Amino acid sequence: MPTYDYECLTCGRVFEVMQSMRDAPLTSCPPDVCTEATPGGGTVQRRISGGSGVIYRGGGFYLTDYVKKSGGDGGSSSSTGSGE
Repeated sequence: MPTYDYECLTCGRVFEVMQSMRDAPLTSCPPDVCTEATPGGGTVQRRISGGSGVIYRGGGFYLTDYVKKSGGDGGSSSSTGSGE
C-alpha cells in the first residue's frame, strides 16, 4: 500500500497516511494530528511526494557486460599503438 503525504491547511502540520490507491483522498485532518481545536479537524490537501526509492539487488550492470567480443583472439580487441 502506498503512503500519501497530507498537509493540514488549518494548523500547517504534515502527516503520512497509508491508504489503498482506490481509497478516496482525506478531506479533514485527523483529531490526533490536528493541533487546532476544530471539531472534525482542519481541511487537508494531499501533497506530491518523491515516491519510494528503487532497490537494485545483485552485482549490477556494467559497460563491459554489453561489449561485443570478437572470436578467435579471446575477446581482446585493444590496439597496442606500436606504429606499424
